[in-house]
Amino acid sequence: MTQSEFEAEALANGYAAPVEVSKAVGYQMGNHDHPFDAFALITAGQIDIGVAGVVASYRAGDVFRLPRQTVHTEAAVAQGVTYLAARRLAPA
Repeated sequence: MTQSEFEAEALANGYAAPVEVSKAVGYQMGNHDHPFDAFALITAGQIDIGVAGVVASYRAGDVFRLPRQTVHTEAAVAQGVTYLAARRLAPA
C-alpha cells in the first residue's frame, strides 16, 4: 500500500490524520492494549505484533490493524521500525 492510499483509507474510515512513529533497534513492549483502533503503514524496518500467542511480522509497505483493547506485544529488535500510525477513538 502506498502512503497516499493509506492516508485516504484512514481518513475515509474515520481515523485521525496519521503521524510518523519510529522505534529504535531493540524496541520491545510486553502485553498492553490501547483505548483506540490502530491502523498503521510500515515505511521502514520491521515490527512484530503478537496477539493471543500468534506473532506476525510487518515490513515496509505492509499495514496492520488492531482493534481497541486488543492485548498485544510489539518488537522491532533487529532493525527498528518507522511507520505511519492512525488512531480512531471509540464513538462518544
